[in-house]
Formats: sequence, C-alpha cells, structure tokens
Amino acid sequence: MHDTSNNPQRSCLECGTPLTGRVDKRFCSDQCRNTYNNRKIRDATNYIRNVNNILRRNRRILSQLNPGGKAKVHRNKLVEKGFDFGFFTSLYITKTGSTYYFCYEYGYLPLEGNFFFLVMKQQYAEKH
Repeated sequence: MHDTSNNPQRSCLECGTPLTGRVDKRFCSDQCRNTYNNRKIRDATNYIRNVNNILRRNRRILSQLNPGGKAKVHRNKLVEKGFDFGFFTSLYITKTGSTYYFCYEYGYLPLEGNFFFLVMKQQYAEKH
C-alpha cells in the first residue's frame, strides 16, 4: 500500500474538488474528465468544423452552378454565392499544365477573363 500522507492534497483538474482513491486519479468524475478533454480539443475541433463547412459550401455552389456536369461561369457568380477560392480538396494537373481545383467531385478550371470552367469527376458519379 502507498503512503499518501506526505503528498499534498490532490484536486480534480476540472472543478478543483479534493480527490480520494487512487494516487494517479486526476478527475472526480467522468463528466469532469470529459469536460476537461473536450475543452482541450475545442479549438482544433472548431477549426476543422469551420474548414469542413467552407468545403461543403464550395461543393454545394459548384453543384448548383453545374447541374449538367460541365458549365462556364464568371468569377462574380461564384463570389456572389459565397465561394471561397482558398479551400479545395484536391488538384488535378493535366498533361498540358492546366490546373483543376476540386471540392470533392466538383471542380473548376480558371479561364481568361475571370471565367471558370466547371466539371465533375465522372468516376465518382458512376461509383455512387
């Protein structure tokens, strides 16, 4: 048995309640442990949630503007709907060096004059 009489009073890392029991105990309850750990990861979780929301919005906008699988739209139309060009899920570079930006299965290719060619990856549509 361990002698804990010389140890300073231990308290819950979340609420400060004095702890009794195991010497390595850090929380008074599962609720305090969960609250503590959720608070630790909240900032990272919020960032991930925000990025995922932007990606979903971008995908939804590309989907709405490209119902047939191929379309040409002006940049203003994308911006007007809230499209964020800083977020995409992948790039595809053609043999000629053209770069397509994708938000999941919907993509776009920048053209001259602030226009964009919208496309859809067919292999995704056929599999699902």
